[in-house]
Amino acid sequence: MPDLSLARKVLQTEAAAILALVDRLDARFVRAVDLLRDCRGRVIVTGMGKSGIIARKIAATLASTGTPAFFLHPAEAIHGDLGVIQAGDIVVALSHGGETDEILRLLETIRRGGAGIIALTGHPGSTLGQFADVTLDCHVAEEACPLNLVPTASTTAALALGDALAMTLLVEKGFRAEDFANLHPGGKLGKRLMRVEQLMHAGDDIPQVDEATSMREVIYEMSRKGLGMTCVTSRGALVGIITDGDLRRRMTTTPDVLGLGAADVMTTSPVTIPRHLLAVEALNLMERRKITSVIVSAGSAIEGVVHLHDLWRTEAI
Repeated sequence: MPDLSLARKVLQTEAAAILALVDRLDARFVRAVDLLRDCRGRVIVTGMGKSGIIARKIAATLASTGTPAFFLHPAEAIHGDLGVIQAGDIVVALSHGGETDEILRLLETIRRGGAGIIALTGHPGSTLGQFADVTLDCHVAEEACPLNLVPTASTTAALALGDALAMTLLVEKGFRAEDFANLHPGGKLGKRLMRVEQLMHAGDDIPQVDEATSMREVIYEMSRKGLGMTCVTSRGALVGIITDGDLRRRMTTTPDVLGLGAADVMTTSPVTIPRHLLAVEALNLMERRKITSVIVSAGSAIEGVVHLHDLWRTEAI
């Protein structure tokens, strides 16, 4: 049977490595964020081996949160790819020991080319640590490996520090959910951040009647469009809404409901949303107000209708 005590020790060791970083956040971290925020070029993240894998993830997180970034393999860089680094770029170099040969061979060329260097290393006094413009200390007391050899806690600490940089930078740049949506059009995240205009029923699919329409025609329109509601208009302008719930409530008090007109049954001042609202925000509104449909409008002009099922189908929840 596997040794669960060892597994628990691994998690405890890696958690401790991350927590130890908290007290090391100081003016150097602030300076690193400033360099990244003010970068007029690209952010290039590099590292060898397992540090390279962490570097790829940091680059991906930066790119997905509004900072142009990509990973550069240092071995490929010294064989020609170094040409992608230009003046105004910032290079984030990861090396736990700070003496990775492939990284060190890049430093002079990077500096001569006018790019800045941020180092993430477990040894600030190393060659890389001393050469960089800003050095962030991510040393660990021990690796989670029972032999204290395999990079485990050290790579976890570097990844967490990279996330801390990216999230602080995100706030500094004023990055919003709308920006995130624009960069994530696919997958579940993209679906959660779709805009209402991408989901709404528009044009002839909008259920709508005039305020003078008979209830027989109102019910027909609601049934035909299948959204459990209809917009009510007066001279083309939105003045109300009739839902299945409105009909049921009115039928308990008015036996001859078919003798009424739309204006007699409608709820005035219906809930409306703009077309650029995020789908997840529309979902939150509908759940909070306990409604199944909401009208998309610009002032009194009806632009569409969104139903709760439309949001469920996009996995917006």
